[in-house]
Amino acid sequence: MANQAASFSGNLKKAVAGIKRINLEGLRWRVFDAKGQVLGRLASQISTVLQAKDKPTYCPNRDDGDICIVLNAKEIGITGRKLTDKFYRWHTGYVGHLKERSLKDQMAKDPTEVIRKAVWRMLPSNNLRDDRDRKLRIFEGSEHPFGDKPLEPFVMPPRTVREMRPRARRALIRAQKKAEQAENGGAEVKKGKKRTPSQSVTA
Repeated sequence: MANQAASFSGNLKKAVAGIKRINLEGLRWRVFDAKGQVLGRLASQISTVLQAKDKPTYCPNRDDGDICIVLNAKEIGITGRKLTDKFYRWHTGYVGHLKERSLKDQMAKDPTEVIRKAVWRMLPSNNLRDDRDRKLRIFEGSEHPFGDKPLEPFVMPPRTVREMRPRARRALIRAQKKAEQAENGGAEVKKGKKRTPSQSVTA
């Protein structure tokens, strides 16, 4: 680990803090690549591994989760308008000192804290929460000081896209037909029986 630590350009003291307090016997080192992944979906998978819910020996009162190493935290994907609409709030303890920071500012300041907070809030609020959080190591780039460990890349499950609901599908078909009619000239043909000029109304 000394050679890997020498080549690591980040904060080594912060990266390896608390490792000695973890019982590493029988644990795996899982590597998550956050590049292009959706924040919430990645955090849910990490919390599952930290709680050992992916193991057949899962027990809610034991801390059997594996070590999770997250790389490329600065390239995590954010959906919707969360960059500007999501805020992190905390209080300093002084009167009127309610602080807040947007997700965009937090990504610029420290993107690793974004993933850590997302995973932290998905873990059960019990005595094992701190021990599970200690097994999570997040890095902004692809460098980390654990290259001498038996790392196992984690493969994200394929995203299942829900089929469009019938009402939305009908609305899409109507919009497509309306667009085609506008391109063809916009002349709508009314349905019904055609009336010829030779026909006369008999009294």
